[in-house]
Amino acid sequence: MKNFFITHKNPVLAVLVILLVGGVYSFQQLKTGLFPEITFPKIKIIAEAELQPVDKMVVTVTRPLENAVKQVPDLQLVRSKTSRGSCELSAYMNPGSDMDLSQQRIEAQIAKISATLPAGVNITVEKMNPSILPVSGYSLESHNYSPAELKKIATYTVKPFLFQVDGVSEIRVIGGKSKEYWLNLDAQKMQALGISPDQISAALAQTNFIKSNGYLADHNFLYLSVTDATVKTKNDLEELVLARKGNRIIRVADIATVNIQQSVEYTRINANGKDGILIAVIKQPNANLIDLSGEISAKVVQLKKILPAGVSIKPYYVQADFVNESVKSVRDSLLVGLALAIVVAILFLRSMKASATILITIPITLCLTVIVLYGIGYSLNIMTLGAIAAAIGLIIDDAIVVVEQIHRTHEEHPEEPTVSLLSKAISYLFPAMLGSSISTIVIFIPFVLMTGVAGSYFQVMTNTMIITLVCSFLVTWIGLPVIYLLLTKNAAGNMTGRSETFHEVKNQNWVHYFIERPYISYIFMLLLSLSIVLAYPRLETGFLPEMDEGSIVLDYASPPGTSLEETDRMLKEVEKEIVKIPEVEAYSRRTGTQMGFFITEPNTGDYLIQLKHNRSKTTDEVIAEIREHIENTQPALVVDFGQVIGDMLGDLMSSTQPIEVKIFGNDQKKLQVLSKQVAALISKVPGTADVFDGIVLSGPTVNIQPRYGILAQYGVTPASFQAQLQTAMQGSVIGDMYDKQQLSPIRMVYPGSRNFGVSDIANLKIFLPDGTAIPIQNLAQVDLQAGSAEVSRENLQTIGAVTARLDKRDLGSVMKDIQATVNTKVNLPSGYHIEYGGAFREQKQSFAELLTILIASSLLVFTVILFLFKDFKIAFLILLISVLGISGSYLALISTHTPLNVGSYTGLIMIVGIIGENAIFTFLQFKESLLTKSVDEAITYAISTRLRPKLMTALGAIIALLPLALGIGAGAQLHQPLAIAVIGGFIIALPLLLVVLPSLIRKLYSDWRI
Repeated sequence: MKNFFITHKNPVLAVLVILLVGGVYSFQQLKTGLFPEITFPKIKIIAEAELQPVDKMVVTVTRPLENAVKQVPDLQLVRSKTSRGSCELSAYMNPGSDMDLSQQRIEAQIAKISATLPAGVNITVEKMNPSILPVSGYSLESHNYSPAELKKIATYTVKPFLFQVDGVSEIRVIGGKSKEYWLNLDAQKMQALGISPDQISAALAQTNFIKSNGYLADHNFLYLSVTDATVKTKNDLEELVLARKGNRIIRVADIATVNIQQSVEYTRINANGKDGILIAVIKQPNANLIDLSGEISAKVVQLKKILPAGVSIKPYYVQADFVNESVKSVRDSLLVGLALAIVVAILFLRSMKASATILITIPITLCLTVIVLYGIGYSLNIMTLGAIAAAIGLIIDDAIVVVEQIHRTHEEHPEEPTVSLLSKAISYLFPAMLGSSISTIVIFIPFVLMTGVAGSYFQVMTNTMIITLVCSFLVTWIGLPVIYLLLTKNAAGNMTGRSETFHEVKNQNWVHYFIERPYISYIFMLLLSLSIVLAYPRLETGFLPEMDEGSIVLDYASPPGTSLEETDRMLKEVEKEIVKIPEVEAYSRRTGTQMGFFITEPNTGDYLIQLKHNRSKTTDEVIAEIREHIENTQPALVVDFGQVIGDMLGDLMSSTQPIEVKIFGNDQKKLQVLSKQVAALISKVPGTADVFDGIVLSGPTVNIQPRYGILAQYGVTPASFQAQLQTAMQGSVIGDMYDKQQLSPIRMVYPGSRNFGVSDIANLKIFLPDGTAIPIQNLAQVDLQAGSAEVSRENLQTIGAVTARLDKRDLGSVMKDIQATVNTKVNLPSGYHIEYGGAFREQKQSFAELLTILIASSLLVFTVILFLFKDFKIAFLILLISVLGISGSYLALISTHTPLNVGSYTGLIMIVGIIGENAIFTFLQFKESLLTKSVDEAITYAISTRLRPKLMTALGAIIALLPLALGIGAGAQLHQPLAIAVIGGFIIALPLLLVVLPSLIRKLYSDWRI
């Protein structure tokens, strides 16, 4: 290595400079987002079949679709929810499936059965990934323009303008009304002139068209001939000829008045207390969120200049703000931790050169890491940044070990030149460096076994850690000695250029004290083993670490069948309470529709509430306050609270709620009874909130049953009968008018249709083909029916799904109480059974996978040590103390009330590799010392020699992780459990490595000689 550092000093230096420049460039080019762009193994199918009853939808649409989807390869689970006129299927594929291919297969299977589905069924198939949800939202408001005019501005001005931004996938216009031309029919005139509604529809269908007649060649020109019979103006519509009665031509104006109206909508959009339109920005999957958001914001500034006077556009949700805060928070934690770790190095080494070497090495390592991340297509997100921040302690560990060895070699041999000392130090350390680095890296390899949402995200994190550690090894091995040489004034001479006294390693007498009393180590190991056994059942448990996002999603539902106006009135009362909360900055409300890809009833919807950045209360505290206000003022509302990103992850999983109790059975009515019973029990369990029995009722139905025989006698077809009913109630769209940039529907209605009530049905008359009319009672039977419930199914079985959220308790303890309560107090009929889903199911699956990963990682560490030292005894010994280090993580989690979740479990696994890495250096030093010393002397010397680097690496890593462990800043909470678990493991690692390891080495190798 001596010749290498001398002969390749300049080339290596050039490479290091290139890495620094390349890292800065790659960092600027990296795409930024909150989470990695991952397509989850979930495909959602929504089918809409007008407003068919639930039971008919299940038979004619849901079951055929379920059977079709079931035939798709790699399908793991299919869930469905059927409501009046629509159904929603969620197909969960096996982990690792090709989702593009799976979507094509599902669409192909649906295409095969499309002919058997009811006419007019509209089916949409979407892959579920974060990109289907809005990344920013704006509200369009005006006091001067009608909802129809405002929607036109949104559709034809705002939408195309924002679409010019690169990376935009969709600009979604939500709310507003459409312009329509209404034919208000005069029933008396129609009877007098013998005109039926069918004749009006037929006349418009035969008139309102434009078609080509072919080409015409004349005088060297080719002309296109077209027949333009379109209705272009209101006057054209009024002059449309319906029939000829003798010598009289009957026009639309003779039997109807034509006026321009706004469409009747069963949705309501509200932004900050004002009716308006929401503009949702959907980004393309690979677009840079931060750049896209910045360009959209700049575009909105330009847009304000061209909007009509009196129209304003304001942001109500910008995900990039939280992403920027999260990325900045994690980045700051990384930098603060790094700076504190350098201070530790300075205090221990008391050498500015050694500390400067570490300070230069770490940025180069990070630059190389960023280059690799950029090369493989990773983005800069909370998972990749968190991985680097979590690995910073290990990076510092690598640099400290090498620099400390070089520094120690200088202290022991001050008369030797730096170049030869570098060669000696690196040659001595290289086997341990290689073995320790591999032992730390291999612990992350088994994470490929992890599946689900946690697996998708944490695999990105662990892959980034592997990349970071490999880069750290390469830079520390090759680059650090060159940096040290660069900082040495006289590399050919000694460290300072003058002779120095020899620094003997001071033997630590306490080491000899402990190795002669191994029972102390045995007692300590026993205590640690007991702490693992006793602490594990007492640990709070969760699934994914939660973040305080500063935004709230409030889902609500008014009682079934509640009109849009009454629901709106109730919500306005809620909003009076929301605006009183000082932490609330802005909000938007959707009624009859929701964010995301769902089926939604007119009496349901959601709020998106944005909180102020500088606030005294946490998001959970604000949620509790809003919940209390709603319960006190509008108890009829059923509410459910969450946070935007948490809800987004829930949408990508099998359930949006942490708690889900699934009751399987065949009888829908029995399932409803059981669901209500289970919901009542769960609501009494401490730590639950927003308990919902899963029963979603539609509003009441007016069932009109035609008498087919009588219809046939009068020459009225069932289709004509239904069309006339629709015309009377909400009007029938019979065509479109080409109205400048848009097609405006032409709707045939009766006067007063907006005020049509149930009692008016009895007074309704049906036109016969000859233009006469008879009462509806002569042609049909009219009945009122109660609303029917939505039908939920899983793998073709009907289920009742009771859900709830957590309130100030951890998931594991709440679920234990729920299971105990349900098992003792719910008597299930024969053929019925209960399963537990939601985040609890995902947690169980992830914990089982993580246990497998922990075992696999431990075995890999054992194998690496076995290959390195070729000795089963030391491999088993290092593995034993590594596993005992988990006790420190457990105790840290308990003392800080941090739940054992996917993040903290990952920290447990890291501790095994970290302790194994440090033990390798100790045993290597012991082996080398045995050449000239007895076993006891070699052990004492090895511990004494490795004491400083161990203290430095432990303190450096703890301090580096401390900002993350404190959870300071947005997004830091995601990695807080991991940091706490690693810090706890590091604290226990010190006595294990300094006391237990030497005692056991002496026990196993008392007669050993090299």
